[in-house]
Amino acid sequence: MENEFLNKVEDNAAVPHNELQDLRDVWASWDEGTKQLFYQSYGDISYLLDIRVDKHLFRVIVQFWNSAYKCFTFGEVDLVPTIEEYTALLRCPRFQVRKTYARVFNSQTFAKKLMSISGMSEPWVAAQIQQKGDSKCIPWENLQDLVLTHPDERKRVDIFALSIYGLVIFPKALRHVDEVVIDLFDRLEKGVTPVPAILAETFRSLNTCWKTGVTALIWP
Repeated sequence: MENEFLNKVEDNAAVPHNELQDLRDVWASWDEGTKQLFYQSYGDISYLLDIRVDKHLFRVIVQFWNSAYKCFTFGEVDLVPTIEEYTALLRCPRFQVRKTYARVFNSQTFAKKLMSISGMSEPWVAAQIQQKGDSKCIPWENLQDLVLTHPDERKRVDIFALSIYGLVIFPKALRHVDEVVIDLFDRLEKGVTPVPAILAETFRSLNTCWKTGVTALIWP
């Protein structure tokens, strides 16, 4: 079980670099007008594409994660990620702190939400949807094509932002954007803040790493 999890971690460490470079290339190709349109709707989350993660430092820090108290413990000092810190990191002016994101069940289908975000037809969307494990998703290569060729600039911006959320902030299946991310992104138009969801995912991921002993396994 541990070896299986380790292989998955190593895959996750290698493949996202390709996605990040794809996203960086798209951002670099945009003119200032398109970038301003992005900033107005989604804040400065594009800066996440340029963050360099020190894997060795991350492996060390995770060893100090206290899963019982949900904090990092360094001797007698406890440090915990906060909603305020995550809000500052995302830097999006449209977020409303009092309208927290929560997944709504029995609402629009995954396909309908994807149609609304992408502006594509139902047959096109249905042809792109894939099943990965227990959830549906759409491949990054299909979204990348839309970001590069969609005739509607607004849609190109929306799909690019969706890709950042699906590949950088909430990565799950490699090179795919998961249906849960589509649901969250669909709700952003209503001004909800995804910050608590992102913070909860941080806790979940750190707990998983700690319980699996992955830090000890991948330590060089």
